[in-house]
Amino acid sequence: MGAASAQPPAWLVYGGTPPEPEGGATVSGSGGDPWSGGGALPGGVLISGAQARTRATLHETLAGALELPGWYGRNWDALADALADRLDAGPLTVVVTDAADLLADEPPAQLGTLLDVLGAAAAGGHETLRVVLRDHPDRLPALRARVAAVLGGHVGAPPPAD
Repeated sequence: MGAASAQPPAWLVYGGTPPEPEGGATVSGSGGDPWSGGGALPGGVLISGAQARTRATLHETLAGALELPGWYGRNWDALADALADRLDAGPLTVVVTDAADLLADEPPAQLGTLLDVLGAAAAGGHETLRVVLRDHPDRLPALRARVAAVLGGHVGAPPPAD
C-alpha cells in the first residue's frame, strides 16, 4: 500500500491510553448503562476489542453497547442501517479498548468490511461518528499497519452483502 493508504480517515483516531469516562460509559457486557453520565464520552460508548474477536461477538458487543433495536440482524447490512438510525439521534463516539484484538480471529477482509460500514455511516450526512482505537502503545504500530492494510482507499463504499 502507498503512503496515502496509511492515513486513517478523519472519523478514525488512535490512542495509546485508556479512556477516563466520568460516571457512565462502560465496557460492553458489564451490564451497565453506556449512556448515563456522559462526562468524557458524551454520546459515547466503550467496547472491548478482546470481547469482539469474531464477527458474531462483535455484533453481540455492538448490539449491547449501542442498545441496537430488536430488528438488528447481526450482519453488516443491519449494522449499516442501525448506525444510520443511531446517528439520526445525535453524535456517536465508539471507543474500542484492546483494539488490536478487534476481529483478530477473522480474515482481514472482515475488519475491512467493518471499516467500510463505519466509513459509510460517517459519510452519510448524519450526526458525527468518531471511532477511537485504543491499545497499549507497544501494540499501536501493528494495529495501525493492520488497519492501513485493509483500508486500501475504499472506506466509505457500500458494504458487501454478508
